[in-house]
Amino acid sequence: MRQATVAESPDFEVVDSTLMKRVFYIFAALALLSVAISVGGKWLGRSIAMAGYSDDTTVRQIVMGNNLISVPANFIRFDQARRDGIASRLDLYLRYPEMDGYSTAARDDFNHATTRKIIFLSFEPRMMSRDMSGRFAPIYSALIEKPGTAGPGGTTVYAFSEKSGYLNEVLVVAERPGKDPFVARCLSGPSAEESLAPCERDLQVGDDLSLTYRFPRELLANWPALDAAIAAKAATILKTGH
Repeated sequence: MRQATVAESPDFEVVDSTLMKRVFYIFAALALLSVAISVGGKWLGRSIAMAGYSDDTTVRQIVMGNNLISVPANFIRFDQARRDGIASRLDLYLRYPEMDGYSTAARDDFNHATTRKIIFLSFEPRMMSRDMSGRFAPIYSALIEKPGTAGPGGTTVYAFSEKSGYLNEVLVVAERPGKDPFVARCLSGPSAEESLAPCERDLQVGDDLSLTYRFPRELLANWPALDAAIAAKAATILKTGH
């Protein structure tokens, strides 16, 4: 019996050694997996919490035609656009009247938990020779039903004619001495209630660029300040080549 036991001992040692190595590798793999899950969980948790927003204030340089748009990443709506380079369109969002981008302090405003105050801006190559104000006399004036009704901030609200093609929209107009009128199109009816920014207006900026901004209807009450703030912000972030 003793000889048999002694004869079998080397086999047991080999089995023991192999088993311990397997156990070690399993525990090592589990430890690495745990670290990966922890790191990945934190990254995914932050990604979910940010819900597509970014609080990165790194200034990005976007080239559009003969224009350079220098804007912090937290102003840029879509993740894939938060990079330097050439673009055919750039979508931004900001708070009004602060005119700033997303941050932890501004989370409730961007999640629309407070009053509506987020403005959406889009830069793209100009497709029309005139901006919305310039299109009033030659185009819009022939598509609206007169007289209009009094609107917020001294504006006049006109319904579009049935043949105009502008369904569920109204035209908001305000006179500006010595200039083309302020003009914006706004959704009407249920569509307006469901939209976070039911009004839109476009401006000509830079070198052959159009800037369209969409905003809450409540901001029409002080449209001069709103329009001036948008033009001023565009001027600070937009540089045109010579």
